[in-house]
Amino acid sequence: MTTVHFTCTDCAQTIEVNDAMRETILDTGCPVCTAAAAEDDFAVTCE
Repeated sequence: MTTVHFTCTDCAQTIEVNDAMRETILDTGCPVCTAAAAEDDFAVTCE
């Protein structure tokens, strides 16, 4: 199973995201502090 985590470079919050959430974060920024997000802020892990 593939899991994607977003880690904000400003507030250091880490959350597990799905594809829809990932796209929203890229468009609107971190859901916690609204800092801009980039592709590099997402990590994919395989379980």
